[in-house]
Amino acid sequence: MHPQHDPDRWARLTAVAGEALVAAKDGEDAVAVDLVTGYLSGSPEGNEEIRELVLLLFSECSDMVAALGSGGATPVKMQVFDEDGQEVPIDDADPPVRTAIRTLLAEVHGDQQAAAEQIEIALANGRPQELATVVLQALRWTVKLALECEVRDLAVAPWIEAALDE
Repeated sequence: MHPQHDPDRWARLTAVAGEALVAAKDGEDAVAVDLVTGYLSGSPEGNEEIRELVLLLFSECSDMVAALGSGGATPVKMQVFDEDGQEVPIDDADPPVRTAIRTLLAEVHGDQQAAAEQIEIALANGRPQELATVVLQALRWTVKLALECEVRDLAVAPWIEAALDE
């Protein structure tokens, strides 16, 4: 069942995601990741809720990329940078970053199945640090895209807007 079809689950996921977005915006990466992975992994649904939340973030990113790219003067560009701020070819990025990029690109192209498969791989095969990197990337992109949409006066999901306006 899609989380939006269960109002209680939807409220729980967006509340956790909202708190994690605030932490990511404030540069509290460990807190942001722990909110998603630590809090949800303790629930009966565990990995299922983590998967849903991460896919929710990538879906929202996709919507914002579409809004920013439609008729905008500045196209949306995917870039990966190393710790020194130097651009890295996507194929040379760390595996969890490539997973995040593949997930977002699948969402942008409307292939939710491929996006879900990427997150499933991260959950099933990834070490906790790799999953944390995927989660953190989704949170960072959501924050950056939401802020850019705000600058351009474009719509952002109400739950994201509410979280980032706190």
